Amino acid sequence: MKKFAIVLGAAVLASSMAPAIALADEATAPVMVEVKRGDMVYSADGKRIGNIYRVTETGDAQIIYRSKMITITNATLSQVEGKLQTSLTLAEVRALG
Repeated sequence: MKKFAIVLGAAVLASSMAPAIALADEATAPVMVEVKRGDMVYSADGKRIGNIYRVTETGDAQIIYRSKMITITNATLSQVEGKLQTSLTLAEVRALG
């Protein structure tokens, strides 16, 4: 009988934890920004980087910058005051190429 009570208590505890785990997953899920070919991308310090040349299957933006193809991950992109902006500074973007 004691084992049954322990198993029952563990089952109740596990079932009550499931909604909390699901909420935590939703809160940490990254929000993908919709990017399109031709969109202008700005750096975190407000400098123009360039137009998106291609969008990868994962939603990352590829830009030709200083004659090199660089990829800016979607996780760093956001819409700020109607502009597509990366969290990378211009110096960090230069380091990608």
